[in-house]
Amino acid sequence: MKTGASELHELGRDLVKVSYLKGDFILRSGKRSNRYFDKFLFETDPALLIRLGKHLAALVPKATQRLAAPERGAVLLGGAVSMETGLPLVLVRKEPKGYGTSKQIEGHLTPKDRITLIEDVVTTGGDSLRSAQVLRDAGADIIHLVVVLDRGEGGEENIRGAGIPYSPLFRVQDLELD
Repeated sequence: MKTGASELHELGRDLVKVSYLKGDFILRSGKRSNRYFDKFLFETDPALLIRLGKHLAALVPKATQRLAAPERGAVLLGGAVSMETGLPLVLVRKEPKGYGTSKQIEGHLTPKDRITLIEDVVTTGGDSLRSAQVLRDAGADIIHLVVVLDRGEGGEENIRGAGIPYSPLFRVQDLELD
Protein backbone atom coordinates (compact mmCIF):
# COMPACT_ATOMS: atom_id res chain seq x y z
CA MET A 1 0.00 0.00 0.00
CA LYS A 2 1.31 3.44 -0.94
CA THR A 3 1.79 6.06 1.73
CA GLY A 4 0.53 9.61 1.24
CA ALA A 5 4.07 10.83 0.52
CA SER A 6 4.83 8.13 -2.05
CA GLU A 7 1.42 8.61 -3.66
CA LEU A 8 2.08 12.36 -3.94
CA HIS A 9 5.59 11.73 -5.33
CA GLU A 10 4.13 9.42 -7.98
CA LEU A 11 1.47 12.02 -8.83
CA GLY A 12 4.20 14.65 -9.32
CA ARG A 13 6.13 12.30 -11.57
CA ASP A 14 2.99 11.60 -13.62
CA LEU A 15 2.16 15.31 -13.83
CA VAL A 16 5.60 15.98 -15.33
CA LYS A 17 5.31 13.02 -17.70
CA VAL A 18 1.92 14.14 -19.03
CA SER A 19 2.23 17.93 -19.17
CA TYR A 20 5.85 19.16 -19.01
CA LEU A 21 7.04 20.59 -22.32
CA LYS A 22 10.39 22.07 -23.38
CA GLY A 23 10.71 24.75 -26.04
CA ASP A 24 10.15 28.49 -26.38
CA PHE A 25 6.96 29.66 -24.71
CA ILE A 26 5.31 32.96 -23.82
CA LEU A 27 3.58 32.71 -20.45
CA ARG A 28 0.36 34.54 -19.46
CA SER A 29 2.57 36.93 -17.49
CA GLY A 30 4.28 37.90 -20.76
CA LYS A 31 7.55 36.28 -19.69
CA ARG A 32 9.41 33.88 -21.96
CA SER A 33 10.24 30.43 -20.70
CA ASN A 34 12.01 27.34 -22.02
CA ARG A 35 9.67 25.13 -19.99
CA TYR A 36 5.91 24.94 -19.86
CA PHE A 37 3.33 22.90 -18.00
CA ASP A 38 0.33 22.44 -20.27
CA LYS A 39 -2.50 22.44 -17.75
CA PHE A 40 -4.95 21.16 -20.33
CA LEU A 41 -2.89 17.99 -20.71
CA PHE A 42 -3.17 17.18 -17.02
CA GLU A 43 -6.72 18.47 -16.56
CA THR A 44 -8.17 16.46 -19.44
CA ASP A 45 -6.64 13.16 -18.33
CA PRO A 46 -9.45 11.65 -16.19
CA ALA A 47 -7.23 9.39 -14.08
CA LEU A 48 -4.83 12.23 -13.32
CA LEU A 49 -7.68 14.68 -12.68
CA ILE A 50 -9.25 12.35 -10.11
CA ARG A 51 -5.93 12.02 -8.28
CA LEU A 52 -5.33 15.79 -8.39
CA GLY A 53 -8.84 16.40 -7.04
CA LYS A 54 -8.17 14.08 -4.12
CA HIS A 55 -4.85 15.70 -3.18
CA LEU A 56 -6.07 19.28 -3.69
CA ALA A 57 -9.14 18.49 -1.55
CA ALA A 58 -6.80 17.57 1.31
CA LEU A 59 -5.46 21.17 1.22
CA VAL A 60 -8.89 22.80 1.48
CA PRO A 61 -9.42 24.24 4.98
CA LYS A 62 -12.32 22.83 6.99
CA ALA A 63 -13.80 26.35 7.36
CA THR A 64 -14.43 26.50 3.58
CA GLN A 65 -18.08 26.89 2.64
CA ARG A 66 -17.66 27.09 -1.13
CA LEU A 67 -14.98 26.55 -3.77
CA ALA A 68 -14.22 28.88 -6.68
CA ALA A 69 -12.32 28.32 -9.90
CA PRO A 70 -11.36 30.75 -12.66
CA GLU A 71 -12.96 30.05 -16.00
CA ARG A 72 -11.48 27.70 -18.46
CA GLY A 73 -8.16 26.72 -16.92
CA ALA A 74 -9.24 25.60 -13.48
CA VAL A 75 -12.88 24.66 -14.03
CA LEU A 76 -12.22 20.92 -14.31
CA LEU A 77 -9.95 21.02 -11.24
CA GLY A 78 -12.60 22.92 -9.30
CA GLY A 79 -15.16 20.30 -10.30
CA ALA A 80 -12.87 17.47 -9.22
CA VAL A 81 -12.26 19.09 -5.82
CA SER A 82 -15.96 19.86 -5.44
CA MET A 83 -16.87 16.22 -6.09
CA GLU A 84 -14.18 15.03 -3.66
CA THR A 85 -15.22 17.40 -0.84
CA GLY A 86 -18.95 17.77 -1.51
CA LEU A 87 -18.53 21.56 -1.40
CA PRO A 88 -20.40 23.69 -3.93
CA LEU A 89 -18.42 25.47 -6.65
CA VAL A 90 -18.67 28.85 -8.33
CA LEU A 91 -16.90 29.77 -11.55
CA VAL A 92 -15.26 33.15 -12.06
CA ARG A 93 -15.30 34.57 -15.58
CA LYS A 94 -12.55 36.87 -16.82
CA GLU A 95 -15.25 39.36 -17.86
CA PRO A 96 -18.99 39.46 -17.26
CA LYS A 97 -20.79 37.50 -19.93
CA GLY A 98 -22.19 39.79 -22.63
CA TYR A 99 -25.49 37.95 -22.98
CA GLY A 100 -28.12 36.15 -20.91
CA THR A 101 -27.61 36.90 -17.22
CA SER A 102 -24.43 38.97 -17.82
CA LYS A 103 -22.81 37.41 -14.76
CA GLN A 104 -19.12 37.31 -13.97
CA ILE A 105 -19.61 34.70 -11.23
CA GLU A 106 -21.55 31.56 -12.18
CA GLY A 107 -23.22 29.49 -9.49
CA HIS A 108 -24.66 30.40 -6.11
CA LEU A 109 -22.58 32.82 -4.07
CA THR A 110 -23.77 34.37 -0.84
CA PRO A 111 -22.00 37.41 0.63
CA LYS A 112 -19.65 36.38 3.44
CA ASP A 113 -19.17 32.87 2.02
CA ARG A 114 -15.76 31.53 3.04
CA ILE A 115 -14.14 30.59 -0.27
CA THR A 116 -11.14 28.47 -1.18
CA LEU A 117 -9.95 29.35 -4.67
CA ILE A 118 -8.67 26.47 -6.83
CA GLU A 119 -5.96 27.15 -9.43
CA ASP A 120 -3.93 25.13 -11.89
CA VAL A 121 -0.54 26.79 -12.49
CA VAL A 122 0.68 29.99 -10.81
CA THR A 123 3.53 32.08 -12.21
CA THR A 124 3.09 35.66 -10.92
CA GLY A 125 -0.33 35.09 -9.37
CA GLY A 126 -1.98 37.83 -11.45
CA ASP A 127 -4.93 35.76 -12.65
CA SER A 128 -5.49 34.29 -9.18
CA LEU A 129 -5.52 37.76 -7.64
CA ARG A 130 -7.94 39.01 -10.32
CA SER A 131 -10.34 36.13 -9.53
CA ALA A 132 -9.98 36.76 -5.79
CA GLN A 133 -10.84 40.42 -6.28
CA VAL A 134 -13.97 39.60 -8.31
CA LEU A 135 -15.09 37.30 -5.49
CA ARG A 136 -14.24 39.86 -2.79
CA ASP A 137 -16.16 42.54 -4.71
CA ALA A 138 -19.17 40.19 -4.54
CA GLY A 139 -18.80 39.98 -0.76
CA ALA A 140 -16.96 36.66 -0.43
CA ASP A 141 -14.20 36.02 2.07
CA ILE A 142 -11.21 34.36 0.36
CA ILE A 143 -9.75 32.15 3.08
CA HIS A 144 -7.29 30.10 0.99
CA LEU A 145 -5.88 29.45 -2.45
CA VAL A 146 -4.77 25.97 -3.46
CA VAL A 147 -2.86 25.36 -6.67
CA VAL A 148 -1.54 22.32 -8.49
CA LEU A 149 1.80 23.89 -9.46
CA ASP A 150 3.72 26.97 -8.38
CA ARG A 151 6.34 27.88 -11.01
CA GLY A 152 8.41 29.71 -8.37
CA GLU A 153 8.37 33.07 -10.17
CA GLY A 154 6.88 35.38 -7.56
CA GLY A 155 3.30 34.13 -7.44
CA GLU A 156 3.42 32.90 -3.87
CA GLU A 157 4.83 36.19 -2.60
CA ASN A 158 2.22 38.22 -4.52
CA ILE A 159 -0.67 36.06 -3.29
CA ARG A 160 0.50 36.08 0.33
CA GLY A 161 1.12 39.83 -0.02
CA ALA A 162 -2.58 40.20 -0.85
CA GLY A 163 -3.42 38.50 2.45
CA ILE A 164 -4.43 35.15 0.98
CA PRO A 165 -3.12 31.95 2.60
CA TYR A 166 -1.58 29.79 -0.13
CA SER A 167 -0.90 26.07 -0.56
CA PRO A 168 0.69 24.66 -3.71
CA LEU A 169 0.41 20.92 -4.19
CA PHE A 170 3.75 21.06 -6.03
CA ARG A 171 6.51 23.62 -6.45
CA VAL A 172 8.42 23.36 -9.71
CA GLN A 173 11.74 23.07 -7.87
CA ASP A 174 10.46 19.96 -6.08
CA LEU A 175 9.57 18.09 -9.28
CA GLU A 176 11.99 15.83 -11.13
CA LEU A 177 12.39 17.56 -14.49
CA ASP A 178 14.70 16.11 -17.12
